[in-house]
Amino acid sequence: MANFFVSKTFTALSDLYPNMANLKIIGIVIGKTDVKGFPDRKNIGSERYTFSFTVRDSPTHFVNVTSWGKEDYIKLLSDSFRVGECVIIENPLIQRKEIEKEEKFSPATPSNCKLLLSENHSTVKICSGYEVDAKLLSLIHLPVKESRDYYSLGDIVANGHSLDGRIINVLAAVRSVGEPKYFTTSDRRKGQRCEVKLYDETESSFAMICWDNESILLAQSWMPRDTVIFASDVRINFDKFRNCMTATVISKTIITTNPDTPEANILLNFIRENKETNVLDYETDSYLKESINLNTIVDVYTVEQLKVKSVKNEGRADPFYGILYGYISTLNIDDETTKVVQNRCSSCGYVVNEASNTCKTCNKDSSELKSVLPSFNMLVDLTDHTGTLRSCSLAGGVAEETLGCTVNEFLTMTDEQKTALKWQFLLERSKIYLKLVLSHRARGGLRVTVLSCKLADPIEASANLSGQGRV
Repeated sequence: MANFFVSKTFTALSDLYPNMANLKIIGIVIGKTDVKGFPDRKNIGSERYTFSFTVRDSPTHFVNVTSWGKEDYIKLLSDSFRVGECVIIENPLIQRKEIEKEEKFSPATPSNCKLLLSENHSTVKICSGYEVDAKLLSLIHLPVKESRDYYSLGDIVANGHSLDGRIINVLAAVRSVGEPKYFTTSDRRKGQRCEVKLYDETESSFAMICWDNESILLAQSWMPRDTVIFASDVRINFDKFRNCMTATVISKTIITTNPDTPEANILLNFIRENKETNVLDYETDSYLKESINLNTIVDVYTVEQLKVKSVKNEGRADPFYGILYGYISTLNIDDETTKVVQNRCSSCGYVVNEASNTCKTCNKDSSELKSVLPSFNMLVDLTDHTGTLRSCSLAGGVAEETLGCTVNEFLTMTDEQKTALKWQFLLERSKIYLKLVLSHRARGGLRVTVLSCKLADPIEASANLSGQGRV
């Protein structure tokens, strides 16, 4: 398996051992750092330069490569290839890596070796087309970590300070890519910064910061609302200035664009199917107040029973309805990074394009521009003693009735007032009417819409905690 993509002309990364000589290696570059300069201890007053990259030749084997040398050589070598290109490395020095020391700042690799490039003996060149196997190119879409080993953005926000400073993996879609901003530090070194907004089914906007030129160049190639990334080993921090969690690309990070995994494909389908109506616009029935009479919904369920029922209903497209005596466990109405109000078309109810502020549906065949109206559009978690339903849609008039205020009233509130409003409902037992639809777009396979949410009568709630609905 390890040698599957490597011909007899080249040495497979799986066959490397220290002090091997006269090697020729082919692989695809999956990660790369910026060139950095350090004072040369042997030549006082001068600097040595270095950069590293990670090369892969099979699904299970990849290795870090480092080069040291004079400024001209290192910069020329670094500029000669980019992430995603296949390279041939000749005559590298093979050394045993010191795992604890080196993987603190470099990507973790399965190999116990590292490659060093010498200006006098080693060469790196981009492969010509006939030298590259398509299977080798496909490795760029394979994450270096297990495909299920990641946090959702909602989990990061929910865990908050407990993840501060942690290095984790993230699977998310690209919402927007900011323009690179360049600056000069106090010691006259030039720097750059680029902010990427991410989103998924659980969170509408989450910032990832790139400080190095290589990750910024990679980010500039991403198509917003049409790209999914698996970022392995990003650092999570609480941003005190913005009062929210953020991710930062570091020297250990390897980002896989549009990973070929089941989890990434589900998310990619989700963002493409929701591109026109925006990420959180699961459906417009809660905005348009679908005509169902709540009095006809009589089946009471626990969260556990709803999940069991959804499994038994697998394959059915029609929705089912129920009542949950639970409480709202996540309600991020006082978080500036979470967009809870969006403009909708006054005619059809769909979320309008943020840039043009016009409805693509109604204005497609009409010269008359439809007006837009602000509307609540948020995701909440619903919990009872048996579990939690995550990322339930609470929108439009239902959200206004639940919160007890109009959108315009909400928009005039201070942060303190929003927090006080949140705690009127958070962890308070409520009687919640739900619409549930099986959906491959939702990560849990279940799309949940809140039809009504009001504080429950304590006696009524205690009598129904075990649920009565037919599972």
